[in-house]
Amino acid sequence: MGVKVIPRAARVYIGCALLGAGACALPALRPGAAVPWDTVALLAALYALCELPARCRLIGRALGGSVPMGAGSFFPVLLAAALLLPPAAAALTAVPGSLLARVADPPAAPRRAWRAAATALAVWAAALTAGALGGPAALGHGPDAPDLPYALLPAGAAALAFCLVLTALDGGIRATADGLPPRAAWRGLLGRALAPHAVHGLAGLMMAVLWRSTYGPVAALFVVLPMYISCWVFAQYHRERAAHQATIRALVQAVDIKDRYTRGHSERVGHASVLIARELGMAEDRLDVVRFAGILHDVGKLGVPTRVLRKDGPLTPEERRIIELHPEYGHEMVRGIGFLGEARSAILHHHERMDGSGYPYGLHGEQIPEFARVVAVADAFDAMTSTRSYSRARPVPTALAELERCAGTHFDPRMVTALVQALDRHGWQPAATADETASATETAPRPEQVSPPRGPLPAPSAKEPA
Repeated sequence: MGVKVIPRAARVYIGCALLGAGACALPALRPGAAVPWDTVALLAALYALCELPARCRLIGRALGGSVPMGAGSFFPVLLAAALLLPPAAAALTAVPGSLLARVADPPAAPRRAWRAAATALAVWAAALTAGALGGPAALGHGPDAPDLPYALLPAGAAALAFCLVLTALDGGIRATADGLPPRAAWRGLLGRALAPHAVHGLAGLMMAVLWRSTYGPVAALFVVLPMYISCWVFAQYHRERAAHQATIRALVQAVDIKDRYTRGHSERVGHASVLIARELGMAEDRLDVVRFAGILHDVGKLGVPTRVLRKDGPLTPEERRIIELHPEYGHEMVRGIGFLGEARSAILHHHERMDGSGYPYGLHGEQIPEFARVVAVADAFDAMTSTRSYSRARPVPTALAELERCAGTHFDPRMVTALVQALDRHGWQPAATADETASATETAPRPEQVSPPRGPLPAPSAKEPA
């Protein structure tokens, strides 16, 4: 639900979910219903208490401002309720906490109502599934030991039902509120949710077993504490990651403001660098770093005089020497940013060449850091395929042919081959990066009309392919 004005279709969808949740919970509210209200109240209060810090600013500040913010952090409490309670009663445990949970965007009331309805329906389905497989009996009671490993079956099935219902409902709200096609609305939701819900199911089973043990509900609280700590650590990680992203964005924006001719270039070099790295089989934890390397490769331009960066005519030898200092400027700027890791060496060496004719240190071959060799290819490729006010885009096949021709002298052949293979799979969308005037846009030929380049790639300058 990423819109502030909720469309009519979404309002109808939310209304239907609320009616469905009410119908599921109604049997528990009928006179004479055999409902363990003490268990319902304890689990509902526990779930609400877990969600409260994200809503209450005072508590959030007391915890250092890093409380679990995402919905789903405390689903194990609800899955424990699904194993311990009849379906109608289990649905009720989700309501208070869902209504108290933090909502990032307005309007808050319908969003909270939607969350309460969706979560109640998912818990009801999980409890119904667990009951059908004998989950409550498998948990044991008091001195009776739980029936393990059989209890894993109803717990796993309950977690799966919970996941399926919740993702199905979430896809529906994305389709009705955001206007996404059905295929796009549900794409990837289930795959991303399966693993976390499997972990939630195991934690919920542990909590339910302790709840039914001779030690009672107090013992079950010991499951909540490590769960909350893990959520707090996860929130800290995301805060740190958000700070990293903000740092990167600020640096890139500063470069874009100073050098309008390469606006958007940094992001595309980062994307192309990741394509190459994936094709090379680099580990996932290195992909973020190589993306940072691509995005920040030109950050040293902040130290280059603006008049040189924006000069339309040929550069003098002195101006070229100034431009060639930008990798060293960039390295100095990011030297103290620890999370960049290998990206720092890529910023320093992305203009080195395999034959040793590059700068700033004339490294050659394997002496050039791997990330720098990746970024060099991505940088040159985007420079050739982007339309700017001082040069027109070359077609992608022509740019790739030029890279292949210069492989072994300017570029690492492995990186060039990886880019070719990646683009065969994923394609590439060239983009104009200059602040072009209307007249220049009207008179510029289409990329397929540009003649193939002749001779070797030009030496890096302020404009291409720096």
